[in-house]
Amino acid sequence: MIVDFPLPELGPEVPAATIITWCKNVGDMVSPGEVLLEVMSEKVNIEVESDITGRLVEIVCRAEEEVAPGTVVARFEAAE
Repeated sequence: MIVDFPLPELGPEVPAATIITWCKNVGDMVSPGEVLLEVMSEKVNIEVESDITGRLVEIVCRAEEEVAPGTVVARFEAAE
């Protein structure tokens, strides 16, 4: 089953963040707690961790893109 991974809420005063880098590549297996990507807000860089177990099948938003919390940034094939 394909599962969307949205950018989580980053704080009450963070309306958007810029993706700095992806720490995983398409095809990589990911477990909860592993860092998927790093984003930058106006004040701080934040490591975004997975809450999904599965294989990364698509990176929807690329590095240097600005995205709002709730925006789908990746898709996974969830492990059953």
